[in-house]
Amino acid sequence: MTASNSEREDRVVLAAGGTGGHLFPAQALAEELARRGYGIHLMTDGRVRDYGADFPAQRIYDIPSATISLGSPWKLPQRAWRLWKGYQLAKTILLELRPKAVVGFGGYPSFPPVAAAARLRLPIIIHEANAVLGRANRAMASRASVIASSFSRMASLPPDLAAKVQFTGNPVRLQVLKLAGARYEPASPERTFRLLVFGGSQGARFFSEIMPTAAAELPGALRRKLSIVQQCRVEDAKQVKAKYDELGIENQVAPFFPDLPKKMAEAHLVIARSGASTVAELSVIGRPAILVPLPHSVDNDQLRNADSFASAGGGWLMPQADLTAETLAATITHLRYHEGDLASAARAALEQGRPDAASRLADVVEGLAAPIASFIPENASLSHETTP
Repeated sequence: MTASNSEREDRVVLAAGGTGGHLFPAQALAEELARRGYGIHLMTDGRVRDYGADFPAQRIYDIPSATISLGSPWKLPQRAWRLWKGYQLAKTILLELRPKAVVGFGGYPSFPPVAAAARLRLPIIIHEANAVLGRANRAMASRASVIASSFSRMASLPPDLAAKVQFTGNPVRLQVLKLAGARYEPASPERTFRLLVFGGSQGARFFSEIMPTAAAELPGALRRKLSIVQQCRVEDAKQVKAKYDELGIENQVAPFFPDLPKKMAEAHLVIARSGASTVAELSVIGRPAILVPLPHSVDNDQLRNADSFASAGGGWLMPQADLTAETLAATITHLRYHEGDLASAARAALEQGRPDAASRLADVVEGLAAPIASFIPENASLSHETTP
């Protein structure tokens, strides 16, 4: 897959997992570095087709990768082989590109390129979107020169890694930046109350189950002045919409909203999971949210993200295990008629926002890459290599 950018001498390689949580901050950095004259190359996996259609890269490489899990030991040889193939392919590409720096954004598809960059002694920056280092980033953190953090504090870092941390914030896409600090108009009893619900690929099913039931528990006067925009899985959308129609609630239900940041800016209240990109976008736009962390997420990253956001006053943390339709309906009802609480949370959310995160991260990349002509010897080759 290629983009229309012309080839440039100064190249930066970005490595990221193929989900929005990894690709969105990588895309934001790519946009900023492209404005500064760098040629961008992206190494990821096939899911980029769903999340990275507009990624501003000269070329996008699908790198073999695999998740290493001790839960299925019989699969380890096959997965290790895929990682090795990805490492060898990434190393070949890096030898050809000779980039100024490699920036890893986490996810297992980022591991082979960052490992190859370490082998070639290229400058490495790791960006961590969550409040705790993910597994792929943790595996390569010791080889990075800088760990760029989305949060002012990161959990569970040993001293040698903590010394590498630079707080940049989590870069957001231009689509979000255009809405940064959009005016928040508090709800009032006379106006329609706009509620946005989304859960990402792994979290939407729970909301499809609980939200229509919670909506049925709302007072009739609230339902008559309520508008719900909800992202659902394809298999759930028809049933969810039918329930809202039956309750007389104005609604938009779809598997995907290409203008989700705009809908976020229009909402009085957001109900969502607490992935790093979601929290970053809520903060940059400045919208209050009820956050329901995805249970059993790796290293409890969503719980830590939600706790950071809620502790700063931007919203409310509601663990899924404790959440019922009745408690959710009661919370929505309270907030609907206490617009001061929502307005205060919107201000607190905005205070956490870092709209300049992409610029700050680009400064880190340039600061590390600028003094370096090339770390790869001109005669470097793949011959006689056995280990990364």
